[in-house]
Amino acid sequence: MTDLNLDWLISVDDHVLEPPNLWLDRIASKDHDRAPHMEFDDKGMDFWVYDGKKFPSSGLSAVVGKSKEEFSPEPLPYSEMRPGCYDAKARLEDMDRAGILASLCFPTITRFCGQLFMEASDREFGFQCLQAYNDWMIEEWCGSAPGRYIPLVLIPMWDPQLAARELERCAAKGATAFAFSENPEPLGLPTIHDPKGYWDPVMAAANDLEMVVSMHVGSSSQLPQISRDAPFMANLAWGATRTSGTMLAWLFSGLFQRFPKLKIALSEGEVGWIPYFLERAEQVIDKQRFWVQRGVTFGDHAAAGALDLNTFDIRATFRDHVFGCFIEDAHGIASIGEIGEDNIMCETDYPHSDSTWPNSITVVKNLIQHLSPELQYKILRGNAERLYRFTPAAPPALASV
Repeated sequence: MTDLNLDWLISVDDHVLEPPNLWLDRIASKDHDRAPHMEFDDKGMDFWVYDGKKFPSSGLSAVVGKSKEEFSPEPLPYSEMRPGCYDAKARLEDMDRAGILASLCFPTITRFCGQLFMEASDREFGFQCLQAYNDWMIEEWCGSAPGRYIPLVLIPMWDPQLAARELERCAAKGATAFAFSENPEPLGLPTIHDPKGYWDPVMAAANDLEMVVSMHVGSSSQLPQISRDAPFMANLAWGATRTSGTMLAWLFSGLFQRFPKLKIALSEGEVGWIPYFLERAEQVIDKQRFWVQRGVTFGDHAAAGALDLNTFDIRATFRDHVFGCFIEDAHGIASIGEIGEDNIMCETDYPHSDSTWPNSITVVKNLIQHLSPELQYKILRGNAERLYRFTPAAPPALASV
């Protein structure tokens, strides 16, 4: 193939700061005070209000347009944010500038998998608000520019049957992905290993609807922590270990064997660690599988589960079901032969502090320029198009600028 356009990428992990009118436009006026809404303090600083709590916006969630020296986690009003943070049409201008053809956006005020509504005192009303978010994401954010945004929806984590119905509703409207927690246990929910099958309705729906289970780092509402007093920067640098734990938990869960069309995407976890953990998992299977299959326990651990460890091929399972995402990972690209060229996608993290904007396409192309054009295309956009069953719009006319 010689006609591949390598000037554009699809980012499978960006973020939207919800516009202040999102819920006011979609929730009955009598409930406006109950729905997430914006208020101002006596200094003019805005903050979200919901269920009796105040939520200011973190400056690290909206750094685009600022220098690194200006980064700060201190509250930042919308008036000081770049409009692309919360306005879909303004975002397009920023995407065009950075070579981003299409974008999948995780939410902000709801948190990465809708924890805001799960923790609410009135979950029934919380579900109304969650549905309003999903409708807005599909109809307004993505609908404002067909082929430029991949819709990512939320589910009511507290009710798997209701969640399955919401997946069906959103799939009928064009959604192909939903947000899930990297580890539900810290949220007070059963893990994916729950012997009673708590998550089965969700996974069955995702399997049948071919909706991608999208897990963003931090979606367990827990910060990575090496120790109680470890420096923040040490914890942040170490954070990818959390994503490796998510990958291993899913690979050994038996869910992929029970739901063969199930696929997961691991956002903002990078990919350079994947070869090591697959290798280590193979070593563990080789040495430990016999006593595990006999049902011997080791403390509270060790159960064979649904897997036949004699035939379990962890690398094949990874290739068929797991997709890693990277922002800037030279080691991961150097290891692409071990990871698999069909299992890597790129992301820009706009407008967060890890973002490569406005140099996104340049950053990725510098990492992959030594690869064949066909492989570059897969990483830039082809794998994302296939996984999310997404047909992007034609690149804007300024593609060569």
